[in-house]
Amino acid sequence: MSRFSQVRFLVSAASAAQFPADVGAEVGFVGRSNAGKSSAINAIAQRHGLARTSKTPGRTQLLNFFELAPERRLVDLPGYGYADVTAAQRRAWVPLIEALRARESLRGLFVIVDARRGVGEGDEELLEWAGPARRIHVLLSKCDKLGRGEASAAVRAAEAALAGRSSVQLFSALRGTGVAEARDTLADWLGIRDRK
Repeated sequence: MSRFSQVRFLVSAASAAQFPADVGAEVGFVGRSNAGKSSAINAIAQRHGLARTSKTPGRTQLLNFFELAPERRLVDLPGYGYADVTAAQRRAWVPLIEALRARESLRGLFVIVDARRGVGEGDEELLEWAGPARRIHVLLSKCDKLGRGEASAAVRAAEAALAGRSSVQLFSALRGTGVAEARDTLADWLGIRDRK
């Protein structure tokens, strides 16, 4: 049985006024376009198709809120980097993202980083934006594309780049690597007790 057995879509917010009430706890999922964010959300929530996956960068255009348990939410943020979106769309995201950061219920961020690319400039900007007040957990996604030695090297490189600002782990939605660990971290941050 899924730990998040009550998971459901809440809203795609185009403005802060559409956000759910700022109560309970929520964790944001963010990453470069095509880093594997939607696949990570689906694997962790154990719901195929909960977050839409696409080979086209920039598929997520709004802030999508999902309820995992009463007053416990996951927030899917637009990808950053090379997404094919207009300058006007990017400007529209700024107040949305700032409004999310101001929420009392935001417990932290899962940052999805393609293990083959490593922590990049956009990821660094996000870490600065989150600041020390928010917990951050980096998922080195698509680690199934790397050999064992390459994967270990990717973790070491990420740990060096993150310099203690975030926890980090290997992750593969395809092979299930690290999914249980990520699910445990998310449940812990949201205060969801295991129903085993």
